[in-house]
Amino acid sequence: MKLKPLIFTLAILPLPALAQCPDLHGRLVQGGLVWGQVAPGSEVSLDGEALDVLPDGTFVAGFSRDAAARSSLTVRGATNCDATLEVDAREYNISRVEGVPQETVTPSEEHLARIRREGALVAAAKGQRYRRPEWLEAALAGFRWPAIGPVSGVYGSQRIYNGTPRSPHYGVDVAVPTGTPVYAPAPGVVTLAEPDLFYSGGTVILDHGYGLSSSFLHMSKLHVKVGEELAAGDLLGEVGSSGRATGPHLDWRMSWRDRRVDPQLLVPPMPAPESAP
Repeated sequence: MKLKPLIFTLAILPLPALAQCPDLHGRLVQGGLVWGQVAPGSEVSLDGEALDVLPDGTFVAGFSRDAAARSSLTVRGATNCDATLEVDAREYNISRVEGVPQETVTPSEEHLARIRREGALVAAAKGQRYRRPEWLEAALAGFRWPAIGPVSGVYGSQRIYNGTPRSPHYGVDVAVPTGTPVYAPAPGVVTLAEPDLFYSGGTVILDHGYGLSSSFLHMSKLHVKVGEELAAGDLLGEVGSSGRATGPHLDWRMSWRDRRVDPQLLVPPMPAPESAP
């Protein structure tokens, strides 16, 4: 995957200031998350879509894998802003994966019905909107890796299973043995805890507030239940190879509203194994 220099540095450096507009932090790139601060009570929109503004004026926005090259930011309040944001494009790897059970590549009608039911569960979990400023503020101050190990898969890459092209991969994969602990990368509340989904196997969704959530896939064991509030570093499960997986690994994904964003842009470089939480 080709990215512009420094794309994987810790995403807390301010982007260049815009005239009469708030400084933005994060990465203006496909799959990136950005945030800034305006006067409390201001209205902020991105491409005409109203953004949540926290009581202290913080706002956040995400860009999809194939986001357009330009995006319009508007602020109305104590200070007005009209700016065009330049969103950097990325190139993505294409990989081939063989040996996946054929029924998970070309599901039967029975499996399709199950997939639809499970998709509705996931959508409902991600659709919840918790307004807990302390969660989101802590998350934006710095995410941590939920598991420590080799990165075996990256955001945006497309996989071809048994010769059949599938949708892009929206997470970052950490290849570690079954049973490796998985920790919360930031505070939040558990909105989904399912031990055996068709595609993702053991799955937990952790809502960080205001439409930002993390998903943890293919786990062998879950140690949390829906409704539990977690702090950063709390145990939420164990790595496995459940669902559509060819070996044990953690697939960590993040979403902002209906956009899939890249978790790897929000953490520092992968630390050495002895630095695990």
